[in-house]
Amino acid sequence: MAETKYEARLKTLYNETVAKELKDELKLNNINEVPKLDKVIVSSGVGKKREDKRYTETVELTLTKITGQAVTSRKAKKSIAQFKIRKGMGAPVGYLTTLRGNKAYEFTDRFINIVLPHVRDFHGVSRKSFDAQGNYSIGLKDQTVFPEISFEDSAVMHGIEITFVIKNGSKEGSTKLLEKFGMPFEKEDK
Repeated sequence: MAETKYEARLKTLYNETVAKELKDELKLNNINEVPKLDKVIVSSGVGKKREDKRYTETVELTLTKITGQAVTSRKAKKSIAQFKIRKGMGAPVGYLTTLRGNKAYEFTDRFINIVLPHVRDFHGVSRKSFDAQGNYSIGLKDQTVFPEISFEDSAVMHGIEITFVIKNGSKEGSTKLLEKFGMPFEKEDK
């Protein structure tokens, strides 16, 4: 039985139209210089509740359901006395997972077209959340906007941070790439 090659809708759109349009708009010489979605990192810190087993299990389960793949726990990298954290201590300080390839494009598509419209009092995402390399980060206060989360999973509320890592990115190029994908940025005041 032959395997069918599956490609995410957003990846097909990028390969067929977006890459060529961005090359012309950004006045680039080579198609390989065009900004491209490299990976998506979905993470959540547990903060002061790191000793609460129910809370940490819920965070881990939520991230697994949202991304469709296993998450890894993160231990403290350095000691901070004010937060009563020791380097490498037993309890995890957060969880994260990295999506690449088709999974990254599928997650981005679902995030833009399904999740963001369900955010309460949503007026667009900030244009100020780009770093120097053109990567874009966005934080959500609660996980209930994701359709994969059931009522039982929403009993324990926690935040989620999503970082879109963009290869060959700059603030301008990454903004245009995400706009072509349909990211609803806030309207600029002129």
